[in-house]
Amino acid sequence: MKKILSGIFLSLSLVSYAQKDDTSVVLSDITEKVKSHYIDKKAYQKVDSLFQNESEKGTFKNLSKKDFAAFLTQKLRTTIKDKHFFVKYLENYSPQKAVDEKEREKENNFHNSLENFGFENVQRLEGNIGYINFKGFASRESSEKTLAAAMNFIANTNSLIIDLRENGGGDNDMLLLFCSYFFDKKTDLYTTYFRNKEETVINSTQSKVSGQKYLHKKVYILTSKKSFSAAEGLAYFLQEHKLAEVIGEKTGGAANPVDHFIIQNQYLLLVPAGQIKSVISHKNWEPVGVIPDQEVKAEDALKAAHLKILKNILNTETKTELSIPEIKNLINKLEQ
Repeated sequence: MKKILSGIFLSLSLVSYAQKDDTSVVLSDITEKVKSHYIDKKAYQKVDSLFQNESEKGTFKNLSKKDFAAFLTQKLRTTIKDKHFFVKYLENYSPQKAVDEKEREKENNFHNSLENFGFENVQRLEGNIGYINFKGFASRESSEKTLAAAMNFIANTNSLIIDLRENGGGDNDMLLLFCSYFFDKKTDLYTTYFRNKEETVINSTQSKVSGQKYLHKKVYILTSKKSFSAAEGLAYFLQEHKLAEVIGEKTGGAANPVDHFIIQNQYLLLVPAGQIKSVISHKNWEPVGVIPDQEVKAEDALKAAHLKILKNILNTETKTELSIPEIKNLINKLEQ
């Protein structure tokens, strides 16, 4: 009986040691990825200190792998003050199941197509105002036709509202393509420095696009605290070039592009590995966010933009489908 009990205790000890060792290896691997890839070469020291302190306190002992990943995400973001850090537990992940890049891209495009590549709603508001509710930047190749269709739809409007209040960002090339619709010629917007390659590239708009460009008209961008990454980039660069006004809340404040890593075949890790800088200001929105020209609560941003446009129509005597009394009546309704 004693031998059986001893065997049980030994097995339990080995399991406990394996769990402890597994956590230690994961933390060590994450620290190494931050050390070798994060834009700030010294930030890994904060990460190493953070992990040691939390390990000594026993923080990780009773956490599930999902909660462990969520905890690491929160701690990395607050310790280094970079909201692009992300850790996710990959349940049932197997490297043998990993598909090649073409298959992965095909699968991602299919899932993005189910959400119309982020284009939730495109319509014409009263007063001949275009409105695009855009919720995410899928790949440029997959989104190009849908973007062109959206821009063609609103081409004859006098002004445009782009709603990014629920947009969490995405593909950098799609950001540049969207920006291209508001510049009459190729324009350098920002540089991106990649630490792992030790190179800097220039990011520019395209001179030609598939749809109709939207030039020399009023553009308003709606933002919230949830507006993130590429969504912030669209607002930031159009605002900086005085091509759009931003209405809503200060955005999340995540500018740096990321690299993806699989940690111990269990976790997905996103590490900000580059830094962008505006060609004009040599700055970006990390971590301060994009500051609105008119700051209002996110839920009031659409009404605020609509009112601003209607009042501008009256002041400039811009022709729309509405008569002056109809515009005044609509303004009164919106202000109530």
